[in-house]
Amino acid sequence: MDRLCSSKDNPDWNTAPKAKRMSALQVLPCTVSQLLGSSLLQHEAFAIGDLELHQVSVVGIVRSSCPCATYNQFCVDDMTGPPLTVRQWTNTDSESSDPLEPEPGVYVKVHGSLRELQGQKSLMAMRIRRVSDLNEITSHMLEVVYAHQQLFGKGCDVNMNVLPQTHKGSNTAGFSIVQGQVLHVIQQHSGKSEGIHLQDLVTLLDYINETDIRKSLAFLTNEGHVFSTIDDNHFKSTEC
Repeated sequence: MDRLCSSKDNPDWNTAPKAKRMSALQVLPCTVSQLLGSSLLQHEAFAIGDLELHQVSVVGIVRSSCPCATYNQFCVDDMTGPPLTVRQWTNTDSESSDPLEPEPGVYVKVHGSLRELQGQKSLMAMRIRRVSDLNEITSHMLEVVYAHQQLFGKGCDVNMNVLPQTHKGSNTAGFSIVQGQVLHVIQQHSGKSEGIHLQDLVTLLDYINETDIRKSLAFLTNEGHVFSTIDDNHFKSTEC
C-alpha cells in the first residue's frame, strides 16, 4: 500500500490543524465512486470529507480508449460507479512516464490527480501500468477500506458507506467487512414490509462472492440482527 504519513514522519503532525493533517499524505487509494463524489474546494482542489486530495490511485478495467494528438484518453471502470475519464499527456520527455495506450478489457492501475473541466471530473494520470495479477484488484479495495479507517477512524465499504460498528446492545465490534456490508444493505431496504430479496442483495453486492453473502446472512440471522419475512429469501433488519 502507498504509505500514509504519520507522526513519526512529521513531528508537527499531532499539533497541526485537522484539515492540514488529513491532506498530508502521499498517494491515497480510492474508488471511482469516491472520486466522482468528492467535493470541489475553493482553491480548485477536491476533498473527501475533511481530506483534501492530492495524489490518488485507482484500479479498474478500461472500457474505452481514444488516442489524441497530445494525450491519451480512456475510461476506467471499477464497478463502484460510472466509469471515470482518465487523461495522460503523450508529449513528455520523461522515460519513467512513457505513455501507455491501454486497450479496452485490460485492467490498469492509475496514479494521478483529480481535475474538473466543464463540470466533468477526470483523472490526470502521472503513471499508468497494466495489472498482471488480478489479486491486485482485491488488495486495492482492501487498501481503500484500510486508508479510510486510518484517516477517519470509521469502518466503511468501498463506496464510503459507514459500516455498523457494534452488535445491538453490545460495545464490541463483531462484524467482518462482508457481514457489515450485508447488514448495511438490508437495513437500507428494511422500510419495505417484505424486506430485500436475496438475489437483489447479491446484485447490489456484486463485488462479493454469493457464498460469502449467504454465510453472512446465516451469521446475522443466528445472532438476531436480521430475520426472514414472507419466505426464506426475503430479509429485514431487527434494528429498523
